[in-house]
Amino acid sequence: MIEKAHILVVEDELTSRLTLAGYFEKEGYRISTAENGQQMRAAFEKGDIDLIMLDIRLPDEDGLTLLRDVRRASDIGVIMVTSKSDDVDRIVALEMGADDYVIKPFNPRELLARTKNLLRRLNAAKPAKPESRQLQFEGWTLDLDQRSLTNHDGQGVRLTRGEFELLAALVSNKGRVLTRDSLLDHLNHRDWDPTDRTVDVLVGRVRKKIEPDPKDPVFIITVHGIGYLFTGGSKRH
Repeated sequence: MIEKAHILVVEDELTSRLTLAGYFEKEGYRISTAENGQQMRAAFEKGDIDLIMLDIRLPDEDGLTLLRDVRRASDIGVIMVTSKSDDVDRIVALEMGADDYVIKPFNPRELLARTKNLLRRLNAAKPAKPESRQLQFEGWTLDLDQRSLTNHDGQGVRLTRGEFELLAALVSNKGRVLTRDSLLDHLNHRDWDPTDRTVDVLVGRVRKKIEPDPKDPVFIITVHGIGYLFTGGSKRH
């Protein structure tokens, strides 16, 4: 399924667009391309796109606007492509539901690896196997093998790659305070800037999905000046 996935490359620069399209076609993917927001919308509306590689800087509409509209209609994979100067845009992209991002200039092999990982996770929404590794808390089930989260009614709750990795790290270390640096180490082992706010952004997003009241959390508790503590529902002060 992954090899035959349909990827939409949205990039206004011709050489970059053709290079990416050619590279992923050689890897066995079906590729469509768009150079602006209008073309992207037309391709997306056909309904058979599995993943979008979306440049933030486009001539007619910015990528964040397009991401917002995609998320209103679909949970398909979205990898944002940004420049090194777009620190704020990267944070906003995560807040708006981007699954991942890459920074220009990037290594095509890294992008391929990220794409495979994301598609594998998106295609893993299958019934959990009895032997699968599951973490449970207050009616929630986090399946580490299927990389899925279900509530007490058995309904799936979609998590981005970063949200899943953050929650898995916290739940696996229930009762233990994890520093931001420690949590960053669990997020795909990237190199991070000391001022990176990704952990705080992801905690806020996860709280909105699992907490009865995100403003007064009972699962993920902030330990000021240190990091975060997962309590499993038994709030500590």
